[in-house]
Amino acid sequence: MALIELKDVSKLYGFGDATNVALDEVSLTIEQGECVAVMGPSGSGKSTLMNVIGLLDRPTHGDYHLEDKNVSRLGANQRAKARRDKIGFIFQSFNLLPRLTALENVTLPLLYKGVSQHKRTVKARDMLERVGLGDRAYYYPRQLSGGQKQSVAIARALVNEPQIIIADEPTGNLDSNSSRLVMELLSEIHKTGNTIVFVTHNPELTRFATRVVYMQDGTIKHDEQTKLGEVGRYARAVMYAVPETTEDDDLVGVSMMMNVLDKRADATEKPKRAPRAVKAKKPVAKRKKTKK
Repeated sequence: MALIELKDVSKLYGFGDATNVALDEVSLTIEQGECVAVMGPSGSGKSTLMNVIGLLDRPTHGDYHLEDKNVSRLGANQRAKARRDKIGFIFQSFNLLPRLTALENVTLPLLYKGVSQHKRTVKARDMLERVGLGDRAYYYPRQLSGGQKQSVAIARALVNEPQIIIADEPTGNLDSNSSRLVMELLSEIHKTGNTIVFVTHNPELTRFATRVVYMQDGTIKHDEQTKLGEVGRYARAVMYAVPETTEDDDLVGVSMMMNVLDKRADATEKPKRAPRAVKAKKPVAKRKKTKK
């Protein structure tokens, strides 16, 4: 039984001539324990797909089954309850409340769930320890670096022990070092059994995924299984536009280049002229003196 199953899901915005098709009959199945990277250009429907999977939005057409239950037409309160119990969100802009400490930000989902204050505090502390920020529990967001803010957001997403983690550009506002640390943290979370779906524009981050889905114009153009630690072939071809080569290809290329350079050198070198043969001078005949 698939954890997530979309069948011919479409999402339309606007009316009449102003209608915009954000998703166009998308079908997608995600199994428990997968880590799926969603790629594609801006406006391809990635964020809309995340909103539908995360129950932040309802499809206009089609069916969405979560744990074999059709959740396509749930009311607002039912969707909120399902989100609270099954899904954790990580956003590009962190979405931390600036007037609350890291610990208080992490406790918010437990507060909405009705957990007592003592249990909220204990669980939130444990989660901050898990993401390596146990010593930053009473820091405010303004006192944290970008990577630390995102780690707090991850702790908040995990505190309810959701089955699914949805991350929309989780490293979009981070430098390369912070991005790597955040993705390594998500990778550790994935190893514990969580299903992770994340959006990224960076092909390098697909190394942390077991599957890459490429979207364009509201549809899924390509879907490939990948090995952890490797960039998918399609992601490499589309995003890098550089063909994948082997070591033998590199050696052949070097050999061909050397031959070309040798030929160019031969063509540009001025040919040496053969030495001219020295002609023997003809003896000059002496004039005979005439007697007067």
